Amino acid sequence: MMKANHELITKFYTAFQNKDIKGMQDCYSDQATFSDPVFSNLNAQELRAMWAMLIQSGKDMRIEFSAVKAWEDGGSAHWDAYYTFSATGRKVLNQIDAEFIIENGKILQHRDHFNFYTWSRQSLGFTGMLLGWTSFLRNKVRKQASAKLAAYMSKD
Repeated sequence: MMKANHELITKFYTAFQNKDIKGMQDCYSDQATFSDPVFSNLNAQELRAMWAMLIQSGKDMRIEFSAVKAWEDGGSAHWDAYYTFSATGRKVLNQIDAEFIIENGKILQHRDHFNFYTWSRQSLGFTGMLLGWTSFLRNKVRKQASAKLAAYMSKD
């Protein structure tokens, strides 16, 4: 089981590196959920759309992954995302730790953890430096991301 979970996580990030949206989406269960500091409590349909949106809009996005670990019912990995934040044109290196719960060979739960303040300083510049530590800015960014995802999903 641990070997299969390790292979699934590696398959997911390899698909991500190759911008293979379908390959990434196929790694998730139909009951999957996703959360990170920006996108919270997404269901399987929303998380699949989120990855498609991020890959399609992130023209210069590049990711590297490492430290893949697996256990009986899940695993973890570290990944770094390099991209230009579209709203400001600023370069970002987001360092992310992921945790997975895996069931029946598919990702059931995916949680990404990163430092929102570090991310906001890079992506938003002065505004992020001043307000990145506040719940006000975090909630504003979440609301904007949610609206962007809803608009993306309504195009389909």
